[in-house]
Amino acid sequence: MQRQTKYQIYLHLIIVLLGFTGILGKLISIEAEPLVWFRMLIALAGLLLYLWVRRIGMGLPIVEAFKILATGLITAAHWITFFMSIKVANVSVALICFASTTFFMAFLEPLFFKRKLIFYELILGLVVIAGLYFIFELETGYQLGILYGVFSAFLGSLFMVINGKLIRRHHAVVISAYEMLGGFLGLTFFLYMSGALELSMLKISTSDFIYLLILGLVCTSFAFVVNVALLKEVSPFSVSISFNLEPIYAIILALLFFGSSEFMKPGFYFGSLIIIGSIILNGYLKNKKRMKV
Repeated sequence: MQRQTKYQIYLHLIIVLLGFTGILGKLISIEAEPLVWFRMLIALAGLLLYLWVRRIGMGLPIVEAFKILATGLITAAHWITFFMSIKVANVSVALICFASTTFFMAFLEPLFFKRKLIFYELILGLVVIAGLYFIFELETGYQLGILYGVFSAFLGSLFMVINGKLIRRHHAVVISAYEMLGGFLGLTFFLYMSGALELSMLKISTSDFIYLLILGLVCTSFAFVVNVALLKEVSPFSVSISFNLEPIYAIILALLFFGSSEFMKPGFYFGSLIIIGSIILNGYLKNKKRMKV
C-alpha cells in the first residue's frame, strides 16, 4: 500500500470517529451540559497523558494561556448546543446543520485574518443557508433542533478561526488541553451556579460511563492527536476537504444504528444534497485557486 493511500485511509477513519460523536450523543442518556462536562474532563485527562508521555511542556505566557482557556468556553458552548440539537431533534439534523459552518466561515475568516471577502464563498454560504431554510420549512417538528444546530455551527466556526490563529504560535495538542481545561472549569462554574452540580450528577449508568469514555478518549483525545499527526503527512487542504464528508458518514451511521427514528422526509435529503453539494463545490474552487497560485 502506498504511503499516501495509507494516510488517506487513516484520515477517513478519524472522520468516521468524529462522526460517531453524534451517535454517542444520542446513546448517552444524560443531559447535554453534564455530557459535555464529562467529555471535557475525560478528554483533558487523555491529552495530559499524551503530553506527559511525549514530554511536551505546557508552559505559556499568562495572557496567551487565558486566551486559550477562554476559547475553551466557546468549545463547551459549541458542544452543548450540538448535543442539544441531537436530543431535541436527531443526529441527522444536528450534523447537516453543522454544515452551515461554510456560511459563517465566509464572514469570520476575513474578519479574523484581515483578508477580503471571497465572492464565491459568500454565494455558496448563502446556498447552504437556503438549503437549511428549505429543511426548516419542511421539517416543522425539528425546528428547535435546527436552531440549536445552526447556533452550534456558528460557535464551531468561531472556535475554528480562533484556533487557526493560535496554532501558528503554539503546539496544537497543548492548545487543545488548555481549551478542555477552560471549558471544564467554565462549565463547572455554570453547573454550580445553576444548582446542577451535585453528587447525583456523578451517578451515571454503566453504559453511559462506557460511552463517555469512548467519547472523551477515542472520539476526542485520540482522534485529535492522530489528526495532528496526519497533518504532517497529508496536506491541510486535503484534511479540510475530507472533513466535509463527516455529515455524510454520520448520517449513514445514524441510519444504521437508529433506523426509523433517523428517517426523514424526502425534502430533508434534497436540502442536504444542496448543502453538501455546495461544500464540495467550495472545496473544488479552493483547490482550483490554490493550483493557480
